[in-house]
Amino acid sequence: MTNEQDTNAPSPEEAMADDWAQALQEQSGGMNQDFASGAPHFDGDMANQPVGNNDISMVLDIPVQLSVELGRTKVPIKYILQLAQGSIVELDALAGEPMDVLVNGYLIAQGEVVVVNEKFGIRLTDIVTPSERLRRLSRH
Repeated sequence: MTNEQDTNAPSPEEAMADDWAQALQEQSGGMNQDFASGAPHFDGDMANQPVGNNDISMVLDIPVQLSVELGRTKVPIKYILQLAQGSIVELDALAGEPMDVLVNGYLIAQGEVVVVNEKFGIRLTDIVTPSERLRRLSRH
């Protein structure tokens, strides 16, 4: 047995691109965007169409805002005006609960806080599937 990776296996980026393409096809009901002309067209049976990296590669370098949310709370403005150094704001999250990872305000994953080289980070414990992300987007 060798430790070499299967050269036929898709890279994580290719697998993610395929997942996104499949989710987009499910969401659009078979409609595809012709990116060259900007006009939508119907491909008919999408199951027989090859899914390539060309579609998603156009957006891979676009920067997005990634944030980690510890919790939320609602307070009246008068409480905000009384805040001072050392004030404590109680959040709705419990200690030990997973933190939400948001991209441009949309939940994409959850994870736990870690400290690496004296810097905070987050270890992802649960990833929201591309099709679930699209379902959540369509509800807004």
